[in-house]
Amino acid sequence: MSGGLRFRFELRASEDVGPWGGEHHRTLHWFALTQGWYWIEAGGQELLRYSESTLRRWREESGGEVRPYVDYFVVRIWEDVLEILADVLEPVPSDLLAFVSGDLSGHPLWDVEDLTPEAEAAADWHGRRSMYTGPLVNAPQMRWWRTVDEAGDRITLDWTHEPGHRIGFAASPAGRLALPADDFLSAVTELDGALLTAMERRVTALEASGPPAGVELDLAQLRREHRDRAGRLEQARTRTPVTDWAAVRAGAREFLAAGRARSPDGS
Repeated sequence: MSGGLRFRFELRASEDVGPWGGEHHRTLHWFALTQGWYWIEAGGQELLRYSESTLRRWREESGGEVRPYVDYFVVRIWEDVLEILADVLEPVPSDLLAFVSGDLSGHPLWDVEDLTPEAEAAADWHGRRSMYTGPLVNAPQMRWWRTVDEAGDRITLDWTHEPGHRIGFAASPAGRLALPADDFLSAVTELDGALLTAMERRVTALEASGPPAGVELDLAQLRREHRDRAGRLEQARTRTPVTDWAAVRAGAREFLAAGRARSPDGS
């Protein structure tokens, strides 16, 4: 699949950000101030863009216009990308490509009461390349991995989501995009820079104006958290995964063997 990768977002206007807490204790903080919309441009498609049928139903229910993208706290996609970054950047050995590129959801080995330590190690290694989408309903499951070989240094994005669900997405139910590792890192760096720049403006404006009336906001803590988050990308990039390759390989063989045994033709 051709096309590039970009993590996109738009923040809500500051005055439209809703405080947290009840009527008598309304608060704001850095996380809450990132309320907005986000999506991913991948290979000419928009992941996390809702399907037209879903949007049509929501328009009918709300009586108004609905933005087509995930409506949540933008910091979540930033955190979720940084959480998996070091593992995604760890090159996958060629003998593990069949395992990492396969979907483990519904795998027959999960029917086993107690997985071996090796199978657990392999499942954990596989899972650390999946981007968390827990807050979203029926969101695409996205998995990323790196290969370095004669074809080049590439990151592959694989996604699937369940069609026919009440909440649907516009992208194809399954897809795969391979791109140069440098392009992937550029997209992550762009997301980091754009979010921190937007939040710098928001934090500076609140320092000048003070918090909204009736809302508790610790401005000193807000600035401290902003400075801390500005270093998170470098921390994520320089973290070194600790991988027991022998255990992962042994566990991967267990998963692949169990999958072949369950398939109709044993292949």
